[in-house]
Amino acid sequence: MPVNFDGKLVIAISSRALFDLDASHHIFEEEGVEAYHRYQVEHEEQILPPGVAFPLVQKLLALNRQEDAEPLVEVILLSRNSADTGLRVFNSIRHYGLDIVRAAFTRGESTDRYVAAFGAHLFLSANPEDVRNALLANHAAATILHSPTGAGGATSQLRIAFDGDAVLFADDSERIYRQSGLDAFEQNEEAAARQPMSGGPFKNFLAALHRIQSSFPEGSSPIRTALVTARSAPAHERVIRTLRAWNIRIDEAFFLGGLDKGEFLRAFGADIFFDDQKVHCDSASRHVATGHVPHGVANE
Repeated sequence: MPVNFDGKLVIAISSRALFDLDASHHIFEEEGVEAYHRYQVEHEEQILPPGVAFPLVQKLLALNRQEDAEPLVEVILLSRNSADTGLRVFNSIRHYGLDIVRAAFTRGESTDRYVAAFGAHLFLSANPEDVRNALLANHAAATILHSPTGAGGATSQLRIAFDGDAVLFADDSERIYRQSGLDAFEQNEEAAARQPMSGGPFKNFLAALHRIQSSFPEGSSPIRTALVTARSAPAHERVIRTLRAWNIRIDEAFFLGGLDKGEFLRAFGADIFFDDQKVHCDSASRHVATGHVPHGVANE
């Protein structure tokens, strides 16, 4: 019988999101493919340093060490390396003891088309083109931004934070704000307070996290989620009622009314934060690992 990932949270990640490949990527950009290939082969026994998403992956895989439980997470490597140059990546995976056994190496071609093939709930990459393509195909995807080493949560609990509009929710309301201003936005949200919003690209990923959370007794889940949005009252009500209609729990919610998000994410201890707007991503990435979601009106 073929292997399947039924019931698992499946995360696809690029090698440049998982490991620090800046030095070799610089060679690729400055000297070309052949020089990059030689460099990787010559250094294939040299272990790569952890990348921005490395601590997140460690925590995700740690979910599989719950006693007397089936594995909850599968992490897949999607890499633009060839299998030959990718040997260094797998050597590094083995060195750090990461339980990653499945991969696709595309030798320079885009990797996004394999997100669906693996059934991934989330795709993390350092390549904006691959991320955009995955989002266009209706998959949750984000471009990993540079963040300080060790940024993020200090506890063993996995903590994931999301922006609302254009990430968890569709960008219809954001379009009204950008086209007609704050007053029109608030009037629309008050009028539509009992009308659930459509789901954004990260709805299914949040739902997958919620399924795992629901399998644990109240107060003992290894995952904690947060909504960190620039919305404020009265626009908060529609958000709450939408999540209620979806039957999805969010553990903490911050309605900041335009305040800088970075300090709140640091206080929450987010292992990663997802936002569609670069200004919020730049603020967040000074404190925590951050994924830019190039989706919706803010990115047109």
